[in-house]
Amino acid sequence: MENEDKNLQATVAPNSQSQSVGAFVWDLVKILVIAIAIIWPFRTFVAEPFVVSGSSMLPNFHNHDYLIIDRLSYRLGEPSRGDVVVLRFPKDETQYFIKRIIGLPNEKVCFSPTCDGQDGHVYIFNQQHPEGLKLSESYLTELTYPYADVSGRILADNEFYVLGDNRDASSDSRTWGILPKSDIVGKVWSRVYPFSKAEFFKTPTY
Repeated sequence: MENEDKNLQATVAPNSQSQSVGAFVWDLVKILVIAIAIIWPFRTFVAEPFVVSGSSMLPNFHNHDYLIIDRLSYRLGEPSRGDVVVLRFPKDETQYFIKRIIGLPNEKVCFSPTCDGQDGHVYIFNQQHPEGLKLSESYLTELTYPYADVSGRILADNEFYVLGDNRDASSDSRTWGILPKSDIVGKVWSRVYPFSKAEFFKTPTY
């Protein structure tokens, strides 16, 4: 009888171990499913990481800066002038750019008081400023514009005019045109890396 008990125990132990492994794997699967169920909607509708590539937003954003993008704000409200946004390139939506919103719907953006492009400063023409408002862009270190859009086109509803802060080396609305709101991914909310430059961003006032 004692030998039979030992043999019985020997056959039960492996089955118990197998059940434990199976339970562990099942628990792990459940954790992964729950994590995906939480993370995917969060990244899709609330916030998403983004790594800067290139120099078009110097001196404020550098190559390899690690940013957090707020995807929720523009579902609840409208973009503001001065917001830095991540967007899908309208000419190739597999590419993502980072730019600053300059012109808002129903406005005209010019680079001189007469829209001839000779001044280089940004002027906004709208109902509040029919004669044109010269933007004071404190976030820029240089005001050099090697080229400018001189079309003087009035933006339609849900259209925005965007520029890079490094105006000498930025592909933006001056070259490829207006930005539809539908191509805006989200607003740049914070920089988390490099750690020495970590900060939250506020929309500048003009």
